[in-house]
Amino acid sequence: MASHFLHLATTPSVAAAQKHYLGRAQPVDESSSADQLGLEEREFIATRDSFYMATVTENDWPYVQHRGGPAGFLRVLPGNKLGFADVRGNRQLLSTGNLMTNDRVALFLMDYPQRSRLKILGHARVLEARDEPELAAQLATKETGTPERLFLIDVVAYDWNCPKYITPRYTRDEVQKVIVPLQTRIAELESALATLHGKGVRSS
Repeated sequence: MASHFLHLATTPSVAAAQKHYLGRAQPVDESSSADQLGLEEREFIATRDSFYMATVTENDWPYVQHRGGPAGFLRVLPGNKLGFADVRGNRQLLSTGNLMTNDRVALFLMDYPQRSRLKILGHARVLEARDEPELAAQLATKETGTPERLFLIDVVAYDWNCPKYITPRYTRDEVQKVIVPLQTRIAELESALATLHGKGVRSS
């Protein structure tokens, strides 16, 4: 079980808030080593088609960015690392600039249909794709095209949230998987009904 996340996140002020509102601070394992991604986490990450990443500006404002792509575009790499390709976007480069002065990131990975959420803390760095051709080829996807930069994240800690208050939502592909068989069956029934009408058979 991962415990380093709460060790990092439960600061003295957080513990004070817990005592004030809950009557006591939650016990925290004094873990000092990074949480290693397990099989469950790796499989979850490999099936995500989006995530949210938070960085901090050099004037101490948090910034949250949505990242999307084909399922699995966020890769699990050896050494408890994550990586993804950065392609041409809105040209603001906010996350890239923030990481020049503060390498800390927080990731939220959501599975809305299953009401699951994985939180990850780590240290990130940005590499020029042209300087790392092998890694760029590994992180690139056909859907997003040639990357300009590569994000590498050393995972420090992670935590799973309970499903409470996560509203189930479904992508177009997930909805299609459900309705296509229904549409096919409706077409079959309509065809059979048309055949019966053609033979002069009335439905009751």
